[in-house]
Amino acid sequence: MRIVIAEDSVLLRAGLTRILGDAGHEVVATVGDADELLVVVARHTPDLAVVDVRMPPTHTDDGLRAAIEIRRRWPSVGILVLSQYVEERYAVELLADGTDGLGYLLKDRIADVGDFLGAIARVGEGGTALDPEVVAQLLARTRRRDPLERLSPREREVLALMAEGRTNPAIARQLVVSEKAVEKHVGNIFLKLDLPPSDDGHRRVLAVLRWLDGDEHRDTPRTEAP
Repeated sequence: MRIVIAEDSVLLRAGLTRILGDAGHEVVATVGDADELLVVVARHTPDLAVVDVRMPPTHTDDGLRAAIEIRRRWPSVGILVLSQYVEERYAVELLADGTDGLGYLLKDRIADVGDFLGAIARVGEGGTALDPEVVAQLLARTRRRDPLERLSPREREVLALMAEGRTNPAIARQLVVSEKAVEKHVGNIFLKLDLPPSDDGHRRVLAVLRWLDGDEHRDTPRTEAP
């Protein structure tokens, strides 16, 4: 595969380049900051980008936000996040559109080079490689916040229908209300679930993910149309 590496540690960049090269992959670019990562992905359109989370310019979550941008602009590029940390907020957003061609591994938990190369191969081929600790922390975050408790019974009904893939007009017909009323409920759902401003299609996906992770949604009463 053709691979780009984004890692601010010079020694780790060199080590990854050597490991991947010895395994027969071509490292087409290595960068030390998130802004340059977007530049080289646009230039090379690699098969895979290996990305650290905390990178310049702010040394916070720049790498993960760049990974989200790559998924948006170049969906065919696989992403393997390789970090010491689980950045929960942006990790959820990265996973929101599906896990095909996506991995998130913790550096300190990689005990075998062969396992790492196996993860590289899976993600590059469109599969998934998620560290169990990453999954556990993201699920714990969902339970800790329990955002569905903020929703009214009607908003829970609307969200349940969104999870079934219904459009706003279809939801209005099912609940025997106006489309304007549905739009208001959807807006309240976005607000109560603390979803970041973005296009509504993206926020609908995030809202549905919150619903599917909820512990009590299966018991939500459904209002049937006559």
